[in-house]
Amino acid sequence: MNYEEVLENARKCIGPSCKACPVCNGKACGNKIPGPGAKGAVGDTAIRNFEAWQNYNVNMDTLFANADIDTSLELFGRKFRYPIFAGPVGAVNLHYSDKYTDVTYNDVLVSACAENGIAAFTGDGMDDNVMVAATEAIRKADGLGIPTVKPWSVGVVKQKMELVKASGAFACAMDVDAAGLPFLKGFQPPAGRKSVEELKEIVEDAGVPFIVKGIMTAKGALKAKEAGASAIIVSNHGGRVLDSCQATADVLEEIVEAVDGSMKVLVDGGIRTGIDVFKALAMGADAVLIARPFVTAVYGGGAEGVKTYIEKLGGELEDTMQMCGADKLSDISSDMVW
Repeated sequence: MNYEEVLENARKCIGPSCKACPVCNGKACGNKIPGPGAKGAVGDTAIRNFEAWQNYNVNMDTLFANADIDTSLELFGRKFRYPIFAGPVGAVNLHYSDKYTDVTYNDVLVSACAENGIAAFTGDGMDDNVMVAATEAIRKADGLGIPTVKPWSVGVVKQKMELVKASGAFACAMDVDAAGLPFLKGFQPPAGRKSVEELKEIVEDAGVPFIVKGIMTAKGALKAKEAGASAIIVSNHGGRVLDSCQATADVLEEIVEAVDGSMKVLVDGGIRTGIDVFKALAMGADAVLIARPFVTAVYGGGAEGVKTYIEKLGGELEDTMQMCGADKLSDISSDMVW
């Protein structure tokens, strides 16, 4: 199976909101929710995320000795084939189509990612079964996955964290940018934004490295650090929660500079190719997340579709490293992008 076949198969079953576009750039889905779009009137942030990466180019330099290219990453005691993670998605049967439920989707995604040398972040939702299915899939993969809890009220977070602990996950996350989702804004008891003190309590209770997803400013990054996070994800929730928000590529370097190596920095939002991955690493990220195209991969080919997409990304990253003079990830530097 090649990637074109994955896309062709996905278009037959992925539902009315996602078009399984050749390039997932946010233009066809606009502001459609449920689905892969955005809650805003325009849905321009998802488009801006994609386009921002295209404003950066790589600097080719092949005057280096030939060497094997090492794309591997170590994170929190685990070694991964590529610095790429599948991003969290929940309630797939609502957002896409009923070909998959959260149980079947996570079974495919988590296991296929683990079998192909990376790991998946899993999603959360109003239906408690979303987190139950996600954490069970991670448990069956010997903890090789990262459950992502939404910023619920304190009591609900504690309940979800019990599922996280039972999964044996090697790390966990909270997507604080989900505070802007409509169902969380009206949630009772109140959910959404978290103070540093509230987040610190959650981090301490986790018992594993904690990742805060949804950081878009240097100030926010330093608050996550103060709360005890081991890593942050520069993210605006895929452009789904706030129109006119900056693109993740445009704030990444400032945030990397602010944390100054004190925590791991990951980034998502509009990253679609291995060349984009290379750009993110050159700008200081340790790794990237990609979400919506992995949904397309599952719907278009199941485990084989996931493998196809991972190998596509990995091959593009390896080729870019080869052509820009980087033998391993630590060789990738800021002067390799323009």
